[in-house]
Amino acid sequence: MEVEVKLRLKDSNAHQNVSNLLSPFHKQTLFQDNIFFDDILSKLSSNSAVLRLRFYNLNSHCVLSLKAKPLISNGISRVEELEEPIPVSVASNCVAQPSLLSKIDSKIMKLVKDRYGVGENSDFVCLGGFKNVRAVYDWRGLKLELDETLYGFGTSYEIECESLEPERDKKLIQELLDENGIQYHYSQLSKFSVFRSGKLPEY
Repeated sequence: MEVEVKLRLKDSNAHQNVSNLLSPFHKQTLFQDNIFFDDILSKLSSNSAVLRLRFYNLNSHCVLSLKAKPLISNGISRVEELEEPIPVSVASNCVAQPSLLSKIDSKIMKLVKDRYGVGENSDFVCLGGFKNVRAVYDWRGLKLELDETLYGFGTSYEIECESLEPERDKKLIQELLDENGIQYHYSQLSKFSVFRSGKLPEY
């Protein structure tokens, strides 16, 4: 189970202000290209499951992930998540020809078959995706992730933190934002849900 604090920043100015505040604690910036898939009968989506290929830093490496049973409330997201590395060449071929997904040697794809009945002869379809620029910071013992997410219909900004004590860590992050006059709301949707809706959530 992945548990994260997720706070949506009001706009690019709020994003820049957070970036300036956290600059002494910056560790790395990741450029992510997220591509999503389902079978032709939408068996994954109908079961609140998300199958994703994420390419990092201009295809330096790629990770296949399966997320299921998402729940987001009061700025805290909980979701079952499995991840495994996939060779970039294999992943790129799957983007070009989604049916190849069912043929790769993968624990996740085996689970997709066993749990959701999406087997070797199933037709996968590419749902498209979005890009994300993620700045990572080590702040007060927390790994903060500042996201600029570029959808085809607009750009969204969030600060996230994977946490074992989400209520405590949410309070720390909120104090940082409040003390510096940075406007935010609790995130109410996952990035994938925003992508599928085709519009940015109202602030």
